[in-house]
Amino acid sequence: MNPLFHKSIYQTRRDKLMNSVSSGFALFLANDDASMNYPSNTFNYRQDSTFLYFFGLSIPNLAAIIDFDHKKTILFGDDFEIDDIIWMGDQPKVAELASQVGITEVLSLSALPDFIQQNKGRKLHYTPAYRGEKKITLAELTEIPVSKQKENASVELIKAIVAFREIKSEEEIAEIEKACAIGYDMFTTAMKMCKPGIKESDLAGLVEGIALSKGNGVSFPVILSQHGETLHNHNHHLTLEEGKLLLIDMGAENKMNYCSDNTRAIPVSGKFSPKQAEIYQIVLDANMAGISACKPGIPYREIHKLAVTVITQGLQKLGLMKGDIEKSVELGAHALFMPHGLGHQMGLDVHDMEDLGENYVGYGDSFERSSIFGWAYLRMAKTLQPGHVMTVEPGIYFIPHLIDIWKNENKFSEFINYDKVEEYRTFGGIRIEDDVLITETGHQVLGIPIPKTIVELESIIGIAK
Repeated sequence: MNPLFHKSIYQTRRDKLMNSVSSGFALFLANDDASMNYPSNTFNYRQDSTFLYFFGLSIPNLAAIIDFDHKKTILFGDDFEIDDIIWMGDQPKVAELASQVGITEVLSLSALPDFIQQNKGRKLHYTPAYRGEKKITLAELTEIPVSKQKENASVELIKAIVAFREIKSEEEIAEIEKACAIGYDMFTTAMKMCKPGIKESDLAGLVEGIALSKGNGVSFPVILSQHGETLHNHNHHLTLEEGKLLLIDMGAENKMNYCSDNTRAIPVSGKFSPKQAEIYQIVLDANMAGISACKPGIPYREIHKLAVTVITQGLQKLGLMKGDIEKSVELGAHALFMPHGLGHQMGLDVHDMEDLGENYVGYGDSFERSSIFGWAYLRMAKTLQPGHVMTVEPGIYFIPHLIDIWKNENKFSEFINYDKVEEYRTFGGIRIEDDVLITETGHQVLGIPIPKTIVELESIIGIAK
């Protein structure tokens, strides 16, 4: 059984939702066990984050109804039988579990189809399913075919959930801090072990072991590669080489399923080359400028703009870019070097609530996603509020295939010095990422500070030499 907040927290969350949706009832399905290669051999169980937020229980074969008209919650589930207990040990009754999260009405899972049939004349709300089994179950319960489920998902419910989940309570922030503490151990261990001749897979296995020993494992598959120009590089097949940069993007999930997400780029040899140090410092300047600008009332799109402006300025000083800085940023010329957005919300999901729809989470009704390459990948644009937890993760990458395409098209030649870019063709990539809480007056960087200045990194990596 996973740890829980006090039941009043779940009751308050459900009460707020009941008073935010106009009418009808909402259906919430717990995640099923997911099989790896045959039915009884399953992946480590992970509950749906929205189910966790409102109901807290991290076990499969549950469902819940929140009835907006009658202001009540019903939990559906069946007690474990002897066949389950033989393999899993004694388990609490569903009614006991319900009591722990403030729910008094419990029905058998077999009663759920009858409930939905008996209430067919009322408005049914649900969020988009992202697992195949849940899509099938949703189709069986509602008679909405899988192909039509996304378009029939409740926008009213989605918006209400986003509004609540994106503002983190003190209890949630404390849990994110715990995840960040695990992440600190993961990063500093990897840094101390980093030296030529070590396999990337050895480091990846080591940090995943830390995440499992102290929490629920990693918050997403570890990115640890000397080919940091590939943004989500999950290959760990290389041996660390003198003179290379190792990009590590990883996070932990704590026992309450809250996440961390950090990135560092470190010199395998223990010391940055002059060229590496110049690029690294530009990214660090953008990271620090972005963090410093975080405060309530500022659209995150403006902070993204600030960060890519700092990057453009730095690249111009090195001769890689040229021309009018403001215009080149507006048109997206910087995206040759930083094609992604500055960051995303984080909480129970490392990309918080992405299953509900990224535009609802990151844009809302006040912002529209750009169609310009680079700008289009910004996950979060809307105005920051106290309680938002954001990643700030600028980067500079030299992606050979992208360079070739743009160079052949002579794209943005007024802003990009392609002859100079060729000197960096095999450079790789650098990203620096921190987790930032928006406070009433500004911001707070969460977690124990992970080394990130050039002096700090060269010092800690030197321990391994």
